[in-house]
Amino acid sequence: MLRSRVSRNAGAQRPFVAEVVPSGATRLEAVSEDATETLDDELIDDDELASEAEGPEGLDQEALERRAAALAQVVKFGDPVLKSPASPVTDFGDELAGEADRMIGLMRDAIGVGLAATQLGVLRRMLVFQVGGEAEPTVLVNPEIEWRSEDAATAEEGCLSIPGVVVDVERPLFVRARAVDVRGEPLIVEASGLEARVIQHEVDHLDGVLMLDRTERDQRKGALRALREGGTYAPAQDEDEDQEAPTQE
Repeated sequence: MLRSRVSRNAGAQRPFVAEVVPSGATRLEAVSEDATETLDDELIDDDELASEAEGPEGLDQEALERRAAALAQVVKFGDPVLKSPASPVTDFGDELAGEADRMIGLMRDAIGVGLAATQLGVLRRMLVFQVGGEAEPTVLVNPEIEWRSEDAATAEEGCLSIPGVVVDVERPLFVRARAVDVRGEPLIVEASGLEARVIQHEVDHLDGVLMLDRTERDQRKGALRALREGGTYAPAQDEDEDQEAPTQE
Protein backbone atom coordinates (compact mmCIF):
# COMPACT_ATOMS: atom_id res chain seq x y z
CA MET A 1 0.00 0.00 0.00
CA LEU A 2 1.28 3.47 -0.85
CA ARG A 3 -0.07 6.62 0.63
CA SER A 4 1.24 10.07 -0.15
CA ARG A 5 -0.11 13.54 0.27
CA VAL A 6 0.11 16.36 -2.23
CA SER A 7 -0.59 19.73 -0.67
CA ARG A 8 -1.08 22.91 -2.67
CA ASN A 9 -0.45 25.06 0.40
CA ALA A 10 3.32 25.32 0.49
CA GLY A 11 3.17 27.31 3.69
CA ALA A 12 1.46 24.61 5.70
CA GLN A 13 3.86 22.94 8.10
CA ARG A 14 2.38 19.59 9.14
CA PRO A 15 4.14 16.58 10.65
CA PHE A 16 5.27 14.11 8.04
CA VAL A 17 3.35 10.83 8.26
CA ALA A 18 4.22 7.90 6.00
CA GLU A 19 2.21 4.71 5.94
CA VAL A 20 3.91 2.11 3.78
CA VAL A 21 6.10 -0.94 3.83
CA PRO A 22 7.28 -2.08 0.39
CA SER A 23 8.20 -5.70 -0.24
CA GLY A 24 9.15 -8.07 -3.02
CA ALA A 25 12.33 -9.73 -4.23
CA THR A 26 14.22 -7.13 -2.22
CA ARG A 27 11.97 -6.57 0.75
CA LEU A 28 12.03 -3.28 2.66
CA GLU A 29 11.07 -2.78 6.28
CA ALA A 30 10.22 0.68 7.56
CA VAL A 31 11.01 1.42 11.19
CA SER A 32 9.98 4.87 12.40
CA GLU A 33 10.48 6.46 15.78
CA ASP A 34 6.86 5.71 16.62
CA ALA A 35 6.70 2.16 15.26
CA THR A 36 8.45 -0.89 16.61
CA GLU A 37 6.93 -3.63 14.52
CA THR A 38 6.85 -4.47 10.81
CA LEU A 39 3.55 -3.74 9.04
CA ASP A 40 3.34 -7.07 7.24
CA ASP A 41 -0.24 -6.49 6.14
CA GLU A 42 0.56 -3.29 4.19
CA LEU A 43 2.95 -4.41 1.50
CA ILE A 44 3.70 -3.39 -2.08
CA ASP A 45 5.89 -4.86 -4.76
CA ASP A 46 9.00 -2.71 -5.15
CA ASP A 47 10.04 -4.61 -8.29
CA GLU A 48 8.16 -2.01 -10.35
CA LEU A 49 11.13 0.34 -10.58
CA ALA A 50 13.60 -2.47 -11.27
CA SER A 51 11.35 -3.74 -14.08
CA GLU A 52 12.09 -0.57 -16.08
CA ALA A 53 15.35 -2.21 -17.06
CA GLU A 54 13.66 -5.26 -18.52
CA GLY A 55 11.14 -5.98 -21.24
CA PRO A 56 7.77 -6.50 -19.51
CA GLU A 57 6.06 -9.82 -20.08
CA GLY A 58 2.47 -10.25 -21.22
CA LEU A 59 2.27 -7.24 -23.54
CA ASP A 60 0.44 -7.54 -26.84
CA GLN A 61 2.08 -6.49 -30.09
CA GLU A 62 0.51 -3.04 -30.08
CA ALA A 63 1.77 -2.34 -26.55
CA LEU A 64 5.23 -3.59 -27.46
CA GLU A 65 5.32 -1.26 -30.46
CA ARG A 66 4.22 1.70 -28.31
CA ARG A 67 6.91 0.86 -25.77
CA ALA A 68 9.60 0.66 -28.46
CA ALA A 69 8.48 3.99 -29.92
CA ALA A 70 8.56 5.64 -26.48
CA LEU A 71 11.96 4.21 -25.58
CA ALA A 72 13.35 5.48 -28.89
CA GLN A 73 12.75 9.01 -27.58
CA VAL A 74 14.50 8.40 -24.27
CA VAL A 75 18.15 9.49 -24.06
CA LYS A 76 20.41 6.53 -23.29
CA PHE A 77 23.47 6.12 -21.10
CA GLY A 78 26.54 7.78 -22.58
CA ASP A 79 24.75 10.92 -23.71
CA PRO A 80 26.30 13.87 -21.82
CA VAL A 81 22.87 15.39 -21.18
CA LEU A 82 22.28 12.71 -18.53
CA LYS A 83 25.20 14.07 -16.51
CA SER A 84 24.12 17.70 -16.87
CA PRO A 85 22.07 19.52 -14.20
CA ALA A 86 18.74 20.83 -15.43
CA SER A 87 17.85 24.52 -15.36
CA PRO A 88 14.91 25.86 -13.31
CA VAL A 89 11.66 26.42 -15.19
CA THR A 90 10.66 30.07 -15.39
CA ASP A 91 7.84 30.00 -17.96
CA PHE A 92 4.55 28.40 -16.96
CA GLY A 93 1.31 27.80 -18.79
CA ASP A 94 -0.13 25.80 -21.65
CA GLU A 95 3.16 24.99 -23.35
CA LEU A 96 4.63 23.53 -20.16
CA ALA A 97 1.41 21.64 -19.47
CA GLY A 98 1.55 20.14 -22.95
CA GLU A 99 5.13 19.02 -22.41
CA ALA A 100 4.14 17.44 -19.09
CA ASP A 101 1.29 15.55 -20.80
CA ARG A 102 3.75 14.32 -23.43
CA MET A 103 6.11 13.08 -20.72
CA ILE A 104 3.29 11.25 -18.95
CA GLY A 105 2.28 9.57 -22.20
CA LEU A 106 5.84 8.45 -22.93
CA MET A 107 6.30 7.19 -19.37
CA ARG A 108 3.14 5.10 -19.62
CA ASP A 109 3.91 3.76 -23.07
CA ALA A 110 7.42 2.83 -21.94
CA ILE A 111 5.95 0.99 -18.92
CA GLY A 112 7.93 3.23 -16.59
CA VAL A 113 7.02 4.68 -13.20
CA GLY A 114 8.88 7.98 -13.59
CA LEU A 115 10.50 10.20 -16.18
CA ALA A 116 12.65 13.32 -15.95
CA ALA A 117 12.84 15.95 -18.69
CA THR A 118 16.59 15.38 -19.00
CA GLN A 119 15.84 11.82 -20.13
CA LEU A 120 14.25 13.38 -23.21
CA GLY A 121 17.27 15.58 -23.80
CA VAL A 122 15.61 18.67 -22.31
CA LEU A 123 17.55 20.43 -19.54
CA ARG A 124 14.38 21.60 -17.84
CA ARG A 125 13.77 20.91 -14.15
CA MET A 126 10.57 18.91 -14.44
CA LEU A 127 9.62 15.30 -13.71
CA VAL A 128 6.56 13.08 -13.81
CA PHE A 129 5.79 9.90 -11.92
CA GLN A 130 3.00 7.39 -11.44
CA VAL A 131 3.42 4.50 -9.03
CA GLY A 132 0.72 1.88 -9.54
CA GLY A 133 -1.94 1.62 -12.19
CA GLU A 134 -4.64 3.23 -10.03
CA ALA A 135 -2.56 6.24 -8.99
CA GLU A 136 -2.89 9.58 -10.74
CA PRO A 137 0.22 10.85 -12.54
CA THR A 138 2.00 13.68 -10.74
CA VAL A 139 4.01 16.49 -12.32
CA LEU A 140 6.70 18.23 -10.26
CA VAL A 141 8.30 21.40 -11.63
CA ASN A 142 11.47 22.74 -10.01
CA PRO A 143 11.39 19.99 -7.36
CA GLU A 144 13.70 20.06 -4.37
CA ILE A 145 13.80 17.39 -1.69
CA GLU A 146 13.70 19.35 1.55
CA TRP A 147 13.60 16.44 3.99
CA ARG A 148 14.79 12.82 3.96
CA SER A 149 14.27 10.28 6.70
CA GLU A 150 17.19 8.73 8.50
CA ASP A 151 15.52 5.36 7.91
CA ALA A 152 16.81 3.93 4.64
CA ALA A 153 16.68 0.68 2.70
CA THR A 154 18.39 -0.91 -0.26
CA ALA A 155 16.41 -2.15 -3.24
CA GLU A 156 16.97 -2.88 -6.91
CA GLU A 157 16.46 -0.06 -9.40
CA GLY A 158 16.28 0.05 -13.17
CA CYS A 159 16.18 3.03 -15.50
CA LEU A 160 14.66 3.73 -18.90
CA SER A 161 17.92 5.45 -19.86
CA ILE A 162 20.03 2.43 -18.87
CA PRO A 163 18.16 -0.53 -20.39
CA GLY A 164 19.15 -4.03 -19.34
CA VAL A 165 20.78 -2.92 -16.08
CA VAL A 166 19.55 -3.35 -12.51
CA VAL A 167 21.59 -2.29 -9.47
CA ASP A 168 21.05 -2.04 -5.72
CA VAL A 169 20.60 1.50 -4.42
CA GLU A 170 20.20 2.62 -0.83
CA ARG A 171 17.77 5.50 -0.34
CA PRO A 172 15.76 7.06 2.49
CA LEU A 173 12.34 5.48 2.94
CA PHE A 174 10.46 8.76 3.44
CA VAL A 175 10.89 12.15 1.74
CA ARG A 176 9.20 15.51 1.52
CA ALA A 177 9.63 17.46 -1.71
CA ARG A 178 8.74 21.05 -2.49
CA ALA A 179 7.85 21.99 -6.08
CA VAL A 180 5.33 23.86 -8.21
CA ASP A 181 2.84 22.60 -10.77
CA VAL A 182 2.70 23.49 -14.47
CA ARG A 183 0.87 26.74 -13.59
CA GLY A 184 3.46 27.74 -11.02
CA GLU A 185 1.29 26.91 -7.99
CA PRO A 186 3.24 25.63 -4.94
CA LEU A 187 3.15 21.92 -4.11
CA ILE A 188 4.40 19.84 -1.23
CA VAL A 189 4.65 16.09 -1.76
CA GLU A 190 5.15 13.73 1.16
CA ALA A 191 5.98 10.25 -0.07
CA SER A 192 7.10 6.91 1.27
CA GLY A 193 8.32 3.53 0.10
CA LEU A 194 8.47 2.99 -3.64
CA GLU A 195 6.99 6.41 -4.39
CA ALA A 196 9.72 8.10 -2.34
CA ARG A 197 12.33 6.03 -4.17
CA VAL A 198 10.97 7.03 -7.59
CA ILE A 199 10.94 10.72 -6.67
CA GLN A 200 14.55 10.54 -5.48
CA HIS A 201 15.58 8.64 -8.65
CA GLU A 202 14.01 11.28 -10.90
CA VAL A 203 15.33 14.26 -8.91
CA ASP A 204 18.76 12.68 -9.26
CA HIS A 205 18.30 12.78 -13.04
CA LEU A 206 17.58 16.51 -12.83
CA ASP A 207 20.82 16.93 -10.86
CA GLY A 208 22.85 14.95 -13.40
CA VAL A 209 23.14 11.93 -11.10
CA LEU A 210 22.46 8.36 -12.25
CA MET A 211 21.63 5.24 -10.24
CA LEU A 212 25.10 3.97 -11.21
CA ASP A 213 26.52 6.82 -9.13
CA ARG A 214 24.51 5.61 -6.14
CA THR A 215 25.30 1.91 -6.18
CA GLU A 216 28.29 0.14 -4.69
CA ARG A 217 31.57 0.00 -6.58
CA ASP A 218 31.45 -3.66 -7.63
CA GLN A 219 27.95 -3.34 -9.04
CA ARG A 220 28.86 -0.16 -10.89
CA LYS A 221 31.84 -1.91 -12.47
CA GLY A 222 29.71 -4.89 -13.47
CA ALA A 223 27.01 -2.66 -14.96
CA LEU A 224 29.52 -0.57 -16.92
CA ARG A 225 31.14 -3.72 -18.28
CA ALA A 226 27.73 -5.00 -19.42
CA LEU A 227 26.94 -1.68 -21.09
CA ARG A 228 30.26 -1.71 -22.95
CA GLU A 229 29.68 -5.27 -24.14
CA GLY A 230 26.01 -4.77 -25.00
CA GLY A 231 24.85 -7.21 -22.34
CA THR A 232 22.68 -7.05 -19.24
CA TYR A 233 23.47 -6.81 -15.55
CA ALA A 234 21.73 -7.56 -12.26
CA PRO A 235 23.25 -8.10 -8.81
CA ALA A 236 23.52 -11.64 -7.48
CA GLN A 237 20.72 -12.57 -5.10
CA ASP A 238 21.48 -13.90 -1.63
CA GLU A 239 19.93 -17.27 -0.87
CA ASP A 240 18.36 -15.98 2.36
CA GLU A 241 17.17 -12.68 0.89
CA ASP A 242 13.51 -13.64 1.06
CA GLN A 243 13.89 -14.62 4.70
CA GLU A 244 15.68 -11.59 6.08
CA ALA A 245 14.98 -8.02 5.05
CA PRO A 246 17.62 -5.30 4.81
CA THR A 247 18.07 -3.55 8.12
CA GLN A 248 19.74 -0.31 7.06
CA GLU A 249 16.64 1.64 8.10
